[in-house]
Amino acid sequence: MKRLSIVAMAIFAISLVACNQASAGGSFNQQARLDSLEKDFSTLKEEFEAIKFALDKRGISVEDAKKEMEMANKVWDIPDDDSPVFGNAKDPKLTIVEFTEFQCPYCSRIAPTMQELNKKYPNEIKFVYKHFPLSFHANAQAAAASSIAAQKQGKFWEYRYALAPHSRELSDSVYLAVAKEVGLDLEKFKKDMVLDSAMIARIDKDFQLGVKVGVQGTPNFYINGKRQDRFSPELVEKLLKEAK
Repeated sequence: MKRLSIVAMAIFAISLVACNQASAGGSFNQQARLDSLEKDFSTLKEEFEAIKFALDKRGISVEDAKKEMEMANKVWDIPDDDSPVFGNAKDPKLTIVEFTEFQCPYCSRIAPTMQELNKKYPNEIKFVYKHFPLSFHANAQAAAASSIAAQKQGKFWEYRYALAPHSRELSDSVYLAVAKEVGLDLEKFKKDMVLDSAMIARIDKDFQLGVKVGVQGTPNFYINGKRQDRFSPELVEKLLKEAK
């Protein structure tokens, strides 16, 4: 309650100053200003108490909340590196970086939305895919490796969207069936999808980048370097209009 005490002291101090001004001038306007100040600080105190109550329920301090706010507002320089990129624009109006994985049901559900955006805005938006396999999803790394194998044959995006509906049944046989479906060289695919140390390092590079920029679960989206907690096609449309 230390911060609340500080607020109360501030209200008291300003009230004293305003009272002195009112007694010296005795004007109606000064008294009105005093009443307005008291009302504003009363509202401020109530709002601060409500915010602190909500933060206490979450188990975080005001300082932690400030850090969260700073992270949410930070604009990151996220490199493409060797990630799959979709889009023809040399100078895109928007760059959407997606940190995601194949076993996450939410990622599976949003994949058709991303595919529609790919089709609708290939000349205005650059889409970048980053692997972020969650530790409690046992098949997420292997699925990521299979998509990298597809990327090596120039068909990452076709493979990504064909695999997305299979989030609950990921296995080598599914990867091979999807690879055949999108027209990959199966022998090369089988060799390239092996989850060896080099492949794990490739996937972990994306994961560590995600940790650095504050990824919180999957999928997480960054538009022009800023994390978007409420990603939607409507948000994309809005930002595109603003970019124009």
